[in-house]
Amino acid sequence: MTDRAVIFDLDGTLVDTAPDLMRATNHVLNLRGRRAIGMEEVRVFVGHGARALLTRGLAATGGLPEGYDVEPDYKTFVDFYAENIAGDSTPFPGLTVLLDRLKADGIALGVCTNKLATLSVLLLDALGLSKYFGAVVGPDTLGIAKPDPRPFHETVRRLDLSAPRSLMIGDSETDILTARNAGVPVIGVPFGYTPKPVAEYGPDRMIGHYDEAYDVIVELLDAP
Repeated sequence: MTDRAVIFDLDGTLVDTAPDLMRATNHVLNLRGRRAIGMEEVRVFVGHGARALLTRGLAATGGLPEGYDVEPDYKTFVDFYAENIAGDSTPFPGLTVLLDRLKADGIALGVCTNKLATLSVLLLDALGLSKYFGAVVGPDTLGIAKPDPRPFHETVRRLDLSAPRSLMIGDSETDILTARNAGVPVIGVPFGYTPKPVAEYGPDRMIGHYDEAYDVIVELLDAP
């Protein structure tokens, strides 16, 4: 049988990280004398990495300072977030049941994210999810971010499968484009972070809850 793999996005797909991302963003905004941003804003701003999140947060709370350099704020964000990474972050309902079932069937699992791989591993460890994943790839792994397909291909490569057949699961346009660029099927989840419903970006299939995912995954992986 051809080896099979499911590659997940992280923020908004595996884990609801918005509360802790909001807290870290507001820590930076507070140091700059800006108002705090709310959950609805965070859910729209997330998806292209922490630098974009900070830039969007500043733009929404008074505009970017002249000649703005995001790097000092980015370091402040990362340091704070690393210390508070799983305060209120939780796996989405039904996730661990699905992961257990996929692992029992010998389907390899990986994470391909635009969150730093170092932070991703820290979060997965804190939530007891690391045991499920044979590879975690972020923008710091290859120096390239999604929707470039190379992080996806690197995730599959690190699973060390002989003849892999894979798919992507994600919550955003970035994930849909990553799968398209990689030439693999993609399943969209509607409970993540995106300015428009993920269904509008044209995933191959949609699921509303992880209870629905197993049959869809097997169908796509085993399709001719």
